[in-house]
Amino acid sequence: MFPFKTAAITIERGKTIQFDEEMMKRALQYSQSAGIPELLSWLKEFQVKLHNPPTIHYPASQGQMEICVTSGSQEGLCKVFEMIINRGDNILLNEPVYSGTLEALRPLGCNIINVSSDEYGIIPDSLKEILSKWKPEDSKDHKKNTPKFLYTVPNGNNPTGNSFTSNRKKEIYELAQKYDFLIIEDDPYYFLQFNKPWAPTFLSMDVDGRVIRADSFSKVLSSGLRIGFITGPKPLIERIVLHTQVSTLHTSTFTQLLVSQLLHQWGEEGFLAHVEKVTDFYRNQKEALLAAADKWLSGLAEWHVPTAGMFVWFKIKGIQDVKKLIDEKAIKKEILMVPGNAFYIDSSAPSPYFRASFSFATPEQMDVAFQRLAELIKESL
Repeated sequence: MFPFKTAAITIERGKTIQFDEEMMKRALQYSQSAGIPELLSWLKEFQVKLHNPPTIHYPASQGQMEICVTSGSQEGLCKVFEMIINRGDNILLNEPVYSGTLEALRPLGCNIINVSSDEYGIIPDSLKEILSKWKPEDSKDHKKNTPKFLYTVPNGNNPTGNSFTSNRKKEIYELAQKYDFLIIEDDPYYFLQFNKPWAPTFLSMDVDGRVIRADSFSKVLSSGLRIGFITGPKPLIERIVLHTQVSTLHTSTFTQLLVSQLLHQWGEEGFLAHVEKVTDFYRNQKEALLAAADKWLSGLAEWHVPTAGMFVWFKIKGIQDVKKLIDEKAIKKEILMVPGNAFYIDSSAPSPYFRASFSFATPEQMDVAFQRLAELIKESL
């Protein structure tokens, strides 16, 4: 009935993945809303190996670890937000934050409370100060409106490139226990950490079943495949799956089978070897961008060296708001950056920051871009 009969996908340094007629019939049909079984089992074993969550052997009622596949981590996060938030709820995050997250939260009518952060992520003392407005026992009284969750990107945050230290994560988790809120750990750049060993995750320290973790293959396999996965307490994952059943039904069966066959062919070691290769690419890209910045922007801007991800966050000295410079003048010179105001709750407020990405441009293009940008900054001062 369907026009697609067979397919063969060539894999770099691997066997060709074959979709014969039987496999193609399955790929073109509906599948389980939580994800196809063979992909789910691979992911579950992999999460246990990477994070060893304390909840893996808990009963479901106490937050046993469960996983579901989503159409990219963004879809999963949107479903998590819609599942948890009621209008008027207080939620915590650290600005600047990915604009897609802000756009997902705004329609839900929650009160977004910013927690101060620096190059090492959220500052625990800032979180303590915000939480001091409540008593720990207030979490049992919904009228007190204690924060429902803390949302954060712990590695290579978009746009700042900042990453949490292990000690800060431990302090923040203890505050989550004390004031009884969830932690939404959005970690799309987990596999793009430049230093070893990789930092322990919130999931790895989750003894209570209060962490919901979002992972993505977009940065290491393909963004267009739209494969992400959510890990968290079984009762909450089950509700995400129920939401999927009445919205998208399931992530593409074809792409799930494709990724599953690749992961089973590679095994965990093969996947991590591929991740290492991708990370090496981004590490070299980062060094090229930082070299261009040192060459052209020294004295004009300041920045921190990212330890993960694909972004550097620049602050231009002497210019209070760079929006016009970045959005108008730079684009005319064929320089594409993102002005900092896009990453704040109040996007109308002036910002001296801009985000540069080192994911795509060549070292030569980075050098030319920063040379042109330096000329524009000097003209604007």
